Amino acid sequence: MRCVKIKGPKKFEISQIPEPLADGENVIIDIKKSGICGSDLHYWVAGEPKGLIMGHEFCGVVKNPGNREDLIVGDRVTALPISPCGHCEPCKSGNVQYCAKTWDKSIGLALTNPGALTQTIAVRSDMVMKVPATISDEEVAMVEPTAVGLHAIHLADIKVGDKVLVIGGGIIGQISAMFAKMEGASYVVVSETNPKRGEKALKLGVADGFADARDPKMIEKYNTITEGGFDVVIECCGNSPAVSSAIMAVKPGGTVILVGVSLGTVTIPSIVAVTRELNIKGAIAYTIDEFKTCIELMAQKRIDTLKFVDDIIDLESTQEAYERLTSGKDDAIKIIVDPNK
Repeated sequence: MRCVKIKGPKKFEISQIPEPLADGENVIIDIKKSGICGSDLHYWVAGEPKGLIMGHEFCGVVKNPGNREDLIVGDRVTALPISPCGHCEPCKSGNVQYCAKTWDKSIGLALTNPGALTQTIAVRSDMVMKVPATISDEEVAMVEPTAVGLHAIHLADIKVGDKVLVIGGGIIGQISAMFAKMEGASYVVVSETNPKRGEKALKLGVADGFADARDPKMIEKYNTITEGGFDVVIECCGNSPAVSSAIMAVKPGGTVILVGVSLGTVTIPSIVAVTRELNIKGAIAYTIDEFKTCIELMAQKRIDTLKFVDDIIDLESTQEAYERLTSGKDDAIKIIVDPNK
């Protein structure tokens, strides 16, 4: 079957791999849609690990239910793409994102576990979730990134009337802004170096303002507007300038949530964090309950994630899609791959 593999820095190749075989345990899933994640972009830019088949946001149908007696062939499903041990205290409490084994065999992030940039994958059965018929395939492929945004907002503990800055207008930033408004934030601003993405946040109704991150006076301007800084800043880029801006833009005693992931070292103005007694929290992935909640919110039509989807492409167009998402000039937020096109 066809797949897309990392070949080198900013380079994919179309290749062939064998279909996974039924083993009586894993669920074999035929992929219908697969989302391109912001974290995937980092691996593509670095070109490592070579041979990796990415794709950890997906919708599929059951080809073989493995050891899941509640599944039948043809069921529409998605899955948590992680590999928690299931026995440690974090796993028992539902906080699988803390498990030391969570990323060891994660789908699309480990060479031994091909992701959904192919046609059929094998998934650990206890991570698979059925999805309602009321959710489209594209929405199902959006469950995973939506859960990331929801987790960040839960950690932020936003109060009604809070002023919130979201740094980064990619899919996680846009979803975080959406949830911030749902939590009652009175003023949500998205900061971006790409004005097209910033303006899109306004157009989609997830933000009240767009802050141009290229403006050297951005922090000064918004410290005045907010009368001393934002109550909460959600940082969704992961680089030093973005994290530093987050710390400079939040009010004394405020909260900074670090969602962006960096493969390198990040430097920060620690003196500001110390003297303002900031609450700085990292945010990684989501809990099992948050993943389920996002499915429920979509099924109940309480959130609209389809508005973030810019394009649906075939496997052969994956290279072009990654170039588009990293250009800094395109307004694209989410591109979904259909391996059957």
